[in-house]
Amino acid sequence: MEKRALGRTGLSIAPIVFGGNVFGWTADENTSFQLLDAFFDSGFNTIDTADVYSAWVPGHEGGESETIIGKWLRRGSVSRDKAIIVSKVGYDKGLKAQRIADAVDASLRRLQTDYIDLYLAHKPDPETPIEETLGAFTKLKEQGKVRAIGCSNYDAPELKAALDASEATGLARFDVVQPEYNLYTRERFEGPLAELTAKEDIGVINYYSLAAGFLTGKYRSKADTEGVARSYRVGDYVNARGLAILGVMDTIAAETGAKLADIALAWLLAKKSVTAPIASATSLSQLESFKRAVDLKLTDDMVTLLDKAGA
Repeated sequence: MEKRALGRTGLSIAPIVFGGNVFGWTADENTSFQLLDAFFDSGFNTIDTADVYSAWVPGHEGGESETIIGKWLRRGSVSRDKAIIVSKVGYDKGLKAQRIADAVDASLRRLQTDYIDLYLAHKPDPETPIEETLGAFTKLKEQGKVRAIGCSNYDAPELKAALDASEATGLARFDVVQPEYNLYTRERFEGPLAELTAKEDIGVINYYSLAAGFLTGKYRSKADTEGVARSYRVGDYVNARGLAILGVMDTIAAETGAKLADIALAWLLAKKSVTAPIASATSLSQLESFKRAVDLKLTDDMVTLLDKAGA
């Protein structure tokens, strides 16, 4: 399968990243193992997780996703050097140097590995100087605990401040950004942030690629969202604008025979600003959408129609 350079990290990743937030939440351990085996068998090679996944589940404390990934790595169905592991720190306890040092060691233990390929600041920490955070990440790179660093949920000014700090101090810089971006949610990436990532050759792995499942077309009324795991998010998309997007996707689906999830991912794959979208699956049938999306080539007219629908 085609691999794409992830900014300046030196990492090469397949066009879709598996969103590991489902591991230990909506996918139990056995299902997670099956999904990861099938994902890598299909030619994909990158998994995204975080130390906080899945702390929102009653009885969980965070780290459940990393633990499952670690057990899967230990099984040896894929050699460690063939798997790109992305994890994150700082969602709930900030990005002070000691917090980062402690968190990475805990993540490494759960993942049962000596290094994390890409380590991200999960969200900005206004209470901690960016130089302190970058200094901690730099030390991790020097120690060999992480190969590359980046950030998630940073806007353009926050990313620019981090890049400026790296240039001024000689500390490691964020070479990857992880924004929320999909056919519905456009404003958090398009514009200044996308322009900055292009200018600075920063890799982009966007999350919520399917808008919490809304872009699969399963949810077309508030009633459809009742009782689903992500009802707290997917219901936000069920409105006139969201249904207009689904309408255009329905038209393209009728013309191509593709499913709506395939189209949503293919639209992202057609964006030069995106290295690889993150998408989750909880069944092997959902996982098939990843392969179909990679093979689906939308015409320029289709991309334009989708652009207009979600603008």
